[in-house]
Amino acid sequence: MPSATVATPPAQNPTATKNVTATDPALVKRAVKAAALGNAMEWFDFGVYSYIAVTLGKVFFPSGNPTAQLLSTFGAFAAAFLVRPLGGMVFGPLGDRVGRQKVLAVTMIMMAAGTFAIGLIPSYATIGVGAPLLLLLARLVQGFSTGGEYAGASTFIAEYAPDKRRGFLGSWLEFGTLAGYIAGAGLVTLMTALLSDDALVSWGWRIPFLIAGPMGVIGLYLRLRLEETPAFTAEVEKTEKAEEAGRTEKAGQAESHRPKVPLREMITGQWKALLLCVGLVLVFNVTDYMLLSYMPSYLTSELHYDETHGLLVVLGVMALMMIVQPFAGALTDRVGRRPVIAAGCAGFLLLSVPALLLIRQGSLAAVALGMAALGLLLVCFTAAMPSALPALFPTRVRYGSLSIGFNVSVSLFGGTTPLVVTALIGATGNMMMPAYYMMAAAVVGGVAVWFMAESAGRPLPGSEPSLEGRP
Repeated sequence: MPSATVATPPAQNPTATKNVTATDPALVKRAVKAAALGNAMEWFDFGVYSYIAVTLGKVFFPSGNPTAQLLSTFGAFAAAFLVRPLGGMVFGPLGDRVGRQKVLAVTMIMMAAGTFAIGLIPSYATIGVGAPLLLLLARLVQGFSTGGEYAGASTFIAEYAPDKRRGFLGSWLEFGTLAGYIAGAGLVTLMTALLSDDALVSWGWRIPFLIAGPMGVIGLYLRLRLEETPAFTAEVEKTEKAEEAGRTEKAGQAESHRPKVPLREMITGQWKALLLCVGLVLVFNVTDYMLLSYMPSYLTSELHYDETHGLLVVLGVMALMMIVQPFAGALTDRVGRRPVIAAGCAGFLLLSVPALLLIRQGSLAAVALGMAALGLLLVCFTAAMPSALPALFPTRVRYGSLSIGFNVSVSLFGGTTPLVVTALIGATGNMMMPAYYMMAAAVVGGVAVWFMAESAGRPLPGSEPSLEGRP
């Protein structure tokens, strides 16, 4: 068993009236590692797709206009985010009913299959319009599966983590995301340096996507070895007791031994928390996709920066973020999630324009400094959100409600960021649009932080207090 619920000894805590959940540290470590590694594999594709976007535009969207090619490539990128809410509405409620672990295994299989399929698609020169259509189909499969990924992984870690260490342990989820991005960026950078442009367009671009096959097998193995979370197990036991009581009045009414919540209750019953979730995810993902997905192409296509050097700068920024990430997560356990997220919002509001002006200055030192400033501000979100977002919802609807709120916000604002900003620059000619877009997102995030409750050091809604230690 992953955990045990025991009564709090009155001699140690005379005011305690609730039970506490004691979780085995070894199981917590395994759960965090598997979720983070799986998330890294999920996001490896997003990193690759973003960093090789210019090449993909030449392969799938031939045109004499480089801006049109880039817009088409980012359009396919954004299309995957349009189906994410559908994936969230399927996988989220399913995770609340059959368990977090099973659904996370399914999302891993689908994501790996979609990514691997991209590496097999013939080019536009070979099959014509069928090439971009197949690319779009593979992206839709990826988007649908990803609809259940982040909410499930963050829920899984949050429900395993002791209350006083949830921020630190949750921060490793985004550590995995950064590791996936770095792996994708590093591979693209290596190929860009070693291969000629013709070789990269002809066959080199396929390599990162084909790697997803064996990576998916590894991720699936890790997730199948996970045990269900203590919070979900307790919810199942509570439901079973209620069903047993119900059978004394109406035999055979219970259809399942799992928690079953209508989709409407996950939305209308949690509308305040959903609004907060949308606002927090908006600032988190707009800034995330702006820095990690859009900026490499911005440096290359808009500022005519050397492609390899631009990728190396972004790679270095992500490495810096990885170093800071666990410390920032631990900080949220000490000072709270709200102050850390609020600091990130204030930073993006005040420093986005100066940072982008540094980047536009063009020298390697200036670009690195501007990108590093944005990266450190982004850590305020990557370190706090994995623990803050699951705490918005009670156990019985956590996976479902978080999946819906998270994916609606990502689809409307996060995943569309590269496409929207590219279009805004093309329409206005204003190269400062990325800064203005991040500032607007920071305002929305600041409003959400103002209304959210502090969750650091407190039990998750609907769960007993959780302590670290062998039961």
